[in-house]
Amino acid sequence: MNRFLALKPAGVAAAIILLGTFGCEAPDNEQERSVPARRFLSVGTAPPGGAFFVVGGAIAQVVDDHGGDLSWDVTAEATKGTQENIRRLVRGELDFALANAAISYFAVRGEGAWGVKQDINAVMTLAPNIALFVTTAGSGIRTIGDLKGKRVVVGPAGAGFEYFLAPILEAHGVTYDDFSPLHNTQAGAVDMLADGSAAAAFLGGAVPTASITQASASQDIRFIPFGVPEKERLFQDYPFFNAAKIPAETYRGQNETFEGMNVGAMHLVTPAALDEETVYRFTRILYENRGDVVSKHPAGRAIHPANVIRDTGTPFHPGAIRYYREIGIWPN
Repeated sequence: MNRFLALKPAGVAAAIILLGTFGCEAPDNEQERSVPARRFLSVGTAPPGGAFFVVGGAIAQVVDDHGGDLSWDVTAEATKGTQENIRRLVRGELDFALANAAISYFAVRGEGAWGVKQDINAVMTLAPNIALFVTTAGSGIRTIGDLKGKRVVVGPAGAGFEYFLAPILEAHGVTYDDFSPLHNTQAGAVDMLADGSAAAAFLGGAVPTASITQASASQDIRFIPFGVPEKERLFQDYPFFNAAKIPAETYRGQNETFEGMNVGAMHLVTPAALDEETVYRFTRILYENRGDVVSKHPAGRAIHPANVIRDTGTPFHPGAIRYYREIGIWPN
């Protein structure tokens, strides 16, 4: 027989007194089980220098700061950007990531270079990516059709710009074969415009965009307009395109409002396989503390009821939908 079980009532009382005398406590197994294990969550961003890097870092910090008793360690990780983020989400190497909604659109359908469907879900639609072709005043380029035969910077190699640029060009009767595509960063593209090694460059992001500010400060530049019927056709064909304006006087020499486009909003994505409760809690913490994101980057202003649920063509995660329904902003 177990000796402890054989103790008489007086013996049990004595044992308890001894435990108290020596500062010992009987183990509280229920309490031990209730202590949550520390969990590490990663947020993929992009290389330093762009909005993804800053906004992704802000999101990670805000959720980490306001995690309460969740025992989460949330950290941002610099990556090469959207395409790497999507691949690493699918492989389980990241828990959340920022992505361009246009690239995600094709990824979840397995179209283009993706080949197979990438199993990711949207969590939150963030700031618009307002981009356009910029040229120098003396280039002679007035329309997108005029890019034919010219040297044009189309973004960093491997960044995936072709997923939103190819439809834009096609709508205007132009393909990559009609000009010489050059690959460079936005800062590098500004230098190429300045030294004449490129006639035009596709630049943009959150407004104001640092590269366009730099270009307009040192050069006489002009914006190449999108065709009105071409834009309307793009809006009808792709959910990630929508109208966006650059207010007059945003950049030096810009005297009029530019009627542009959002060419694929920044959005927060996650593996479709990530559990619903984690995504629900992450979404809730981020949304309820969105003001802290704004304090770190203006793009945080896009975290508002009308925008976060905007459909860009990537299915939303059930955990995010659950939260949006709970606060009454998810459409019935």
